[in-house]
Amino acid sequence: MKDKQNGANPILRPMRLCDIEAVAGIIRSVMTEFEAVGCGYSITDSEVDNMFHAYSPAGSAFYVVEVGGRVLGCSGYAPLTDGDKGTCELRKMYFLPELRNTGTGSRMLALCLQEARRDGYRRCYLETTDGMTGARRLYEKHGFKYLDKPMGNTGHTSCGIWMARPIASQAN
Repeated sequence: MKDKQNGANPILRPMRLCDIEAVAGIIRSVMTEFEAVGCGYSITDSEVDNMFHAYSPAGSAFYVVEVGGRVLGCSGYAPLTDGDKGTCELRKMYFLPELRNTGTGSRMLALCLQEARRDGYRRCYLETTDGMTGARRLYEKHGFKYLDKPMGNTGHTSCGIWMARPIASQAN
């Protein structure tokens, strides 16, 4: 699906070293937009300023969405901290407003789940907030179910919504 602003096709690709600044800017912009700032939110994670290196280890991956030469969105996965070996965490799936409602979120989610499955994960976990209703609808559409309590130890204690889904089924 084409980007609604300039008609270009969004390209999903692995993050490059040259994307570090753009990705940090997207994370900070979107988290601030949704008032998810301060202690207990991913905006304070030390990895935000160096996502390329943070997602270089095996079992991790990070992707960006590029439109017309600009990085407008991102997401990745990594092992769930203090979680079981078969569970990954979907991390930092954020899109600037001009990329939302274009179908790109579904494409990015499918890519992350497909690659996580290829890395041997059997379940994907995520955390979000009440205010991110569009993201929650996307996750629900793709088979994520709400949990009663958090899994692992992400440090995102201000996120009050926890979801997970099996990866072996329903990659889209």
